Amino acid sequence: MTGYKKERYRFSEAPIWDFQRKYYEEEGTEAWRNDQVPQFITSNPMIAAAYAEMIFGFLQDRANKGDLENPVYIVELGAGAGRLAYHVLHELCQLRDYAGISLPSFRYIMTDLAINNVMAWKAHPALQSYITEGLLDFARFDAVHDTVLDLVVSGTTIRAGDVKQPLIIIANYFFDSIPQELIYIGDGQIYEADVIVEYPERNDEMKASEWLQQIALQYEYRRAPEYEQKNYPYYDVISMYREQLEDSHILFPVSGLDCLERLNRLSQAGFVLITADKGDHLLDSWKFAEPPELILHGSFSLTANYHAIRHVFEQRGATALFPPHHYKNLNVGCILNLDKPMDYANIRLAFRRSIERFGPDEFFSLKVWVDRNQDSMGMQQLLSFWRLGGYDAEFFVQNTKQISKLLPDANDEEKQDIVRGIQMMWSSYYAMEQQRYDLALDAGLVLFEMGMYEKSKWFLETSIRQEREEVVSTVFYCLSICCFELGLVEDAVMYLRKLLELEPDHEEALALINHFE
Repeated sequence: MTGYKKERYRFSEAPIWDFQRKYYEEEGTEAWRNDQVPQFITSNPMIAAAYAEMIFGFLQDRANKGDLENPVYIVELGAGAGRLAYHVLHELCQLRDYAGISLPSFRYIMTDLAINNVMAWKAHPALQSYITEGLLDFARFDAVHDTVLDLVVSGTTIRAGDVKQPLIIIANYFFDSIPQELIYIGDGQIYEADVIVEYPERNDEMKASEWLQQIALQYEYRRAPEYEQKNYPYYDVISMYREQLEDSHILFPVSGLDCLERLNRLSQAGFVLITADKGDHLLDSWKFAEPPELILHGSFSLTANYHAIRHVFEQRGATALFPPHHYKNLNVGCILNLDKPMDYANIRLAFRRSIERFGPDEFFSLKVWVDRNQDSMGMQQLLSFWRLGGYDAEFFVQNTKQISKLLPDANDEEKQDIVRGIQMMWSSYYAMEQQRYDLALDAGLVLFEMGMYEKSKWFLETSIRQEREEVVSTVFYCLSICCFELGLVEDAVMYLRKLLELEPDHEEALALINHFE
């Protein structure tokens, strides 16, 4: 039987962070299989469109300042499964082409700690056109230590001062999952909350996810006067905490701030941070805060301290944009660490439109309700929410049964909108090996039910090419009917024969093939 032992650590140096890194290096893109690590909330087409709107507004602002010659680099930290990057690029290119105005060029750089993820992105079919066009590159980047970006495709290295335009940094579910300090405020004094970790002795034999599930945390406190010294780099925000908080545990993002400092040095003109997380930017949210608990999902996450990040950069002249209301599931912010940030009207307007008025947090709250009530929704409600979500493939797959149920009463306009939605969805679909569903099959069957035989045939044949080893007999039957309706008798007979190989006693198939043979 495995024994347990206890050891005391400074919170930022506890082994939980090593196992966090180990988890992502072990699992690679498998970390997102079946949403073990959540990805939809920060990677769906709706949030990507909001980010693209802000980036497009920033490109307009730079064009207005007359800087059209130098490219704008967009660096995504912890790009994970790659879905957000794909949807942002898809929408950003559409905005660029639709507007038809002069803008600086842009390059998107996906980064991650796990080199397996980097190699998986590089080979992903949906990203190839962006790589070819020179819009996309990749880098392994350790956010805790690295100071340069070694680009995989171009083979170049971005070092301090190389970037002339401000850097755009995207950080979703990032600041909550890298090392943080844990301090405690009591009686106007700062303490470090050390963590006592009880963990299995033979942890070398365990996977990181298994180890994290078996640990227990306790906290002990020691005075930490170094935080109260005026030469401490973040003395101002710590002083605020001492004055305004009591009996409060604060996760302090030293590693996150240091990462932003190192990325800032890459550019000669500052940075824009676009970030979403379970994170609090209001001081009141940290009042009487309890000790943190690890939220486990294969890896783990904590609450990101957006208040500290916001305060540190606002003290240096930055403008920080966060929603004025409280968030429920996801807090989205934008920090303009730029010279004269108020001159950047277009990105600020985009934040107001896409985040403040109605943003990804509100969308996700609605989606939770929709998922619970989809069986009672009408066609117009389903189509409206599908459109609001950017024709998301996961939503379509979850609702094909309800769409099929409503089709007999659907009017021609609704059917036309379904066809257009399927086309829009397919044009922006990012397949993930970790989420196995046959989108082409679902689309083909819905089109078949509507009598759209030519379109249905294309999707069903696509499904066969993609799922050669798992073709179900229904696909061959529907394809044979499509071919009959289109006058392709030889093809229809071929599909009937394939069907009969799987189901020799299929009565409808036998009747049809006897009729034609």
